[in-house]
Amino acid sequence: MPLHPDAQAIIDRTPAIEAGQPVVLDPQTMREQFRTTWRLPDILPAVHRVRDTAIPGPAGEIPVRVYTPEGAGPFPAFVWFHGGGWTIGSLDENEYACRTVCARAGVVVVSVDYRLAPENPYPAAADDCFAAVRWVHGHGAEISADPGRIAVGGESAGGNLAAVAALKARDLGGPRLSLQVLVSPVLGHPDDGRASYRDYAEGYFLSRASMEWFFTLYPRDPTNLRDPYLLPLRADDLSGLAPALVLGAEYDVLRDEGEEYAARLREAGVPAEVVRYDGLIHGFFGLLATELPAARAAHDRVATALRTAFGGGDR
Repeated sequence: MPLHPDAQAIIDRTPAIEAGQPVVLDPQTMREQFRTTWRLPDILPAVHRVRDTAIPGPAGEIPVRVYTPEGAGPFPAFVWFHGGGWTIGSLDENEYACRTVCARAGVVVVSVDYRLAPENPYPAAADDCFAAVRWVHGHGAEISADPGRIAVGGESAGGNLAAVAALKARDLGGPRLSLQVLVSPVLGHPDDGRASYRDYAEGYFLSRASMEWFFTLYPRDPTNLRDPYLLPLRADDLSGLAPALVLGAEYDVLRDEGEEYAARLREAGVPAEVVRYDGLIHGFFGLLATELPAARAAHDRVATALRTAFGGGDR
């Protein structure tokens, strides 16, 4: 279907990268520009409590933001990883989405401020995110979370990190995860030849050139690109993973790899649901949620999937 008018308005105000031109910004400049692409509303969804704290990580403390719903715990836990190509982004731009999911699903949301490249290249982000999952499993009582009911999720590079956390949980002794929520996840490489990278390379908010730039900063060297803990589509075996909900946008270079990953999960015997949001662009779930009314349907879908995964059903 055609681009949603709200998505077109976002594209129109976003500086375009000229066709065939590489991204040449330094990471700090890119981070500053990134902060101008999203808006936090004055009125935010209500939750019982929001608290910034830090947890132990493999290279020092990891900042996290913990959202607690109304009611009596312990609550299921949803560990969330923000997007930004492993290079930009923070806890702040997912404030609206995290509050919404917390309230609608009745879960403790733990949003993780993992280390960023190029200062901290692969596997820093993946290590921090899995450390956060294990911390929730071992210390859930400290945040009113049930260590036996944990899901992971993220958008874009955060979706990549959620998929990696699920792989690590299977391979490295747990914890057992109830669900992985992968929103527009990075699971393959721009050079893999998928049609969405060709069809939406420029002019649709997230460009192929930007993704290529991220891939010059996150891996330590080209051999990392063969590692499924960097690119989960490189994994030979996807059996035994947590069930997945994969959400994607029609006009997104990353669309096809998310759908391909879900198909491979199903082939491996893992339940995987795919939802494609027609007319939308990258960032619809968290970054641009307050500007794209269709995001509400995506938030509701995630909340329903979490309640179902944790045994609560729909409500």
